[in-house]
Amino acid sequence: MTVSCAESATSAWVRRFLRLIPEGAEVLDLACGAGRHARLLAAAGYRVEAVDRDAQALAALHDAEGVNVRQADLEAAAWPYHGRLFAGIVVTNYLFRPRLDELLAALAEPGVLIYETFMVGNERFGRPSNPDFLLRSQEMLAWVRQRGWRVLAFEEGSVDLPKPAMVQRLCAARGAIAGRL
Repeated sequence: MTVSCAESATSAWVRRFLRLIPEGAEVLDLACGAGRHARLLAAAGYRVEAVDRDAQALAALHDAEGVNVRQADLEAAAWPYHGRLFAGIVVTNYLFRPRLDELLAALAEPGVLIYETFMVGNERFGRPSNPDFLLRSQEMLAWVRQRGWRVLAFEEGSVDLPKPAMVQRLCAARGAIAGRL
């Protein structure tokens, strides 16, 4: 299998678990930036809602088939997805705890959450270094366990690629899923 430049820029964690999301379903790519994962998900046959506050970054998705682009400030404006449910939610390199309950409430049943971001200890590698944007040890596990979701995979610790960092990664399911690991 040949890996394209665009694929290699995507998270291996997201690539590993995206096929657990129900086939052809709608997926939310939260804080998507220029849309590296939105494009990956759309290429896999998902209908993608890609949201970010940066209009310039979102412009990279103007021609992406299967991707609906939404510019929204997820931190300062109202939550844009009240009443909407997604069979998959993908979040990488982003954490804003005040919206966490709303984000998790947007996962349908069945549904799959794929999340990867920085944790405490990352400050020794650079940004982010503000504790508001760094997960505490096993914090993501607590999010899903208190909701009764199944943890399919979890990791935390230091990584070297794509750059040295301290990260936490989670794949969790709400309800029964048919995908295979």
